[in-house]
Amino acid sequence: MSLPEHGEVQVRRRTFLRWASGIAAAMSAALVGVPSLLAFLAPTFRRPAKKDWIKVAQADLVEIETPVKVDFVEPLNDAWIESRALRTIWLYTEDGERFTAFNGTCTHLGCSYGYDASRKLFVCPCHQGVFDMKTGAVLAGPPPRALDPLPVRVVDGEVQVILRQFRPGVAERIEV
Repeated sequence: MSLPEHGEVQVRRRTFLRWASGIAAAMSAALVGVPSLLAFLAPTFRRPAKKDWIKVAQADLVEIETPVKVDFVEPLNDAWIESRALRTIWLYTEDGERFTAFNGTCTHLGCSYGYDASRKLFVCPCHQGVFDMKTGAVLAGPPPRALDPLPVRVVDGEVQVILRQFRPGVAERIEV
């Protein structure tokens, strides 16, 4: 048995190192590239958040022909982070059977608005936006659109809404 010549051992070692370097580079690229590609493509495959009906009141306890402010806590989930947000809606009914619900934020800059019982109007204190209590239509001030209505239903005597948040300050109703 003869030993390989010095030149033959060098070629094998260089070939091995070339292959090992190539494999290590490919593995490094995959470790960095695959998660980056998935993060880039994730919005394309994201499912829209499911909107659930939220119980906000008992139908027989809502005052007729007077808007009622309803505050409730909405649970929020963002990946691993759980939090809660205080939300407000306004309910209105003329007959105790059919209800109108408005998001509790002004369409101008997102401030909370209130009900002025003496004038029977919704009024935003931030920039004096004034809204009709029945339709939410803008009557005065800078708001670019009417109050944002919410889907509402009555099931087994419970008033339920689907809470939706809209971008303030624009004329179009754009959900966020």
